[in-house]
Amino acid sequence: MDLNLKDKVVMITGSTGGVGEAVTRAFAAEGCKLAISSTKQEKLDALLAHLDIKSENLLTFVVDVSKEDQIKNMVEKTVEHFGSLDVQVNNAGYEGLSLPVDMQTVENMMNVYNVNVFGPLYGMKYALAQMKKQKSGAIVNITSQGSVTGAATMSAYVSSKHAAHGIAKCAALEVAELGIHINCIGPGPIDTPMMTKLEHQALGENVSKEEAMKIFAAAYPDKRYCKPEEVAELALFLASEKSSHITGSLVTMDGGQAALGR
Repeated sequence: MDLNLKDKVVMITGSTGGVGEAVTRAFAAEGCKLAISSTKQEKLDALLAHLDIKSENLLTFVVDVSKEDQIKNMVEKTVEHFGSLDVQVNNAGYEGLSLPVDMQTVENMMNVYNVNVFGPLYGMKYALAQMKKQKSGAIVNITSQGSVTGAATMSAYVSSKHAAHGIAKCAALEVAELGIHINCIGPGPIDTPMMTKLEHQALGENVSKEEAMKIFAAAYPDKRYCKPEEVAELALFLASEKSSHITGSLVTMDGGQAALGR
């Protein structure tokens, strides 16, 4: 299927993480013009060494998504350079510490919320200002299955993803008549460095990757983790006009768990 994404201007935050790298590579392969960010220049340099894209089709930014002025600058510089902003992928995320609620701290909650809630909020705020002028655009927020479920000791992360999903639903309603569609992708466990951190928090530092995957994947009917490339492929579809009648939705990638009804 030709998604007609060639030459579309795409902004991606958290481009050097496990999912972010897969998303970046997928949009580059479609011939898009990219504005990508990471928290450190060395991470961007490592990605760029193996990214197949013309230099004139790429902008890079070192961005802390919890800082509104940095997101604003990224959006403005992208539009100034490429002339438009067609797609925004708010991917940057942070897992925080796994703590039971009676041990939860404001510091941990805010560290997570600043990235997972305010990051996509700032992204959508400034992207939509431009997309309203164009009367077109698509926003894809990489949230989590945790947007609609709970998980013991994960109150900071899970509640942040609930909030991000809620903001996206509200924004989608505000701009639906303008031809702008906004959606979230909600994967279960993904085989990424972030998931490895969560495995160690839950199971201890000595557990092997294979053991951890078997334990966590046991709850899913297909008995496996989601792959970063699968998230990227769905992001491409939700970014395209092929999905323009889908808005305000969370598309879960949970290997069938939701069908269990529990």
